[in-house]
Amino acid sequence: MRDLEEIAALLDEPEPSTGAVARGRERLERRVLAGRARRRMGWFVPGVALAAAGAVAAVVFATGAPASDRAPVTGKEVLLMAAVTAERTPQGSGTYWHVTRRWLSSDAPPIESWTRRDGRRWTRAVPGDPAGAVIQAPEGKTLRLKGAKVSFEELERLPTDPEALKASLVARKGEERDMSASEMRGDPTLTLLALITDLPAPGEVRSAAFRALAATPGVENAGAVKGGQHLRIPDPDGDTDIELVIDPEEARVVRANLVLVDDGDLAFSAGFISVTTEWTDQLPAVKSRSGMP
Repeated sequence: MRDLEEIAALLDEPEPSTGAVARGRERLERRVLAGRARRRMGWFVPGVALAAAGAVAAVVFATGAPASDRAPVTGKEVLLMAAVTAERTPQGSGTYWHVTRRWLSSDAPPIESWTRRDGRRWTRAVPGDPAGAVIQAPEGKTLRLKGAKVSFEELERLPTDPEALKASLVARKGEERDMSASEMRGDPTLTLLALITDLPAPGEVRSAAFRALAATPGVENAGAVKGGQHLRIPDPDGDTDIELVIDPEEARVVRANLVLVDDGDLAFSAGFISVTTEWTDQLPAVKSRSGMP
């Protein structure tokens, strides 16, 4: 398979046999497990106040992962491992796509969203929502990609080849008022990050996004931390590096300092934002924006 051939190539085994490819992937898995412009407005916490994305502060990182005397896994290898996992992970199903984001440097409540396949959306703890209430989002406030509305069906039709995916995202018509400067000039980096973080993209599309990011110049692995591998990706808009903790065995972004939220906003933090996603059939009791049932 193409994914195993790429991993074998990273391990300097030219023209490998099937057995060599399998052994190469096993070695890489062991190495990973051993260390176990913007016009968008973003959510900045503490305080969960709205602030310009350019105001993002320096990041303070969690440490304490066990040390390893093995050779470090590169950022590219981590992303390719996540691509292999994503490609083999069933898409899952449910009535609502549920996303939870928690600012780890703040006591503020987590921000949650539930999006149904018809685009209807409910939120809790988004700035401006009544405290503790789950409310229906305004009409048109739904899943967005590159600043423009995107449906579940459109996500499922995205290319599964990394180069074709990048070309599709660059060609995608967005809404300039909700796009970053890099997106407007044709850089797909932030859009790819949205696909692997918050959006309900199918496994093969997420795999292509991980592969495309693996080819991004300047991707670095800062080492093993709690929950995964700590990667740095140069910000395409020239701001502070994008910091991600990726669990390649689960093919998911565990936490990050900058998240392109699934409704098109941009969330960032001086610490980390944890991100969890799931399909669910349950929607908590809904209240109106006035706080009444």
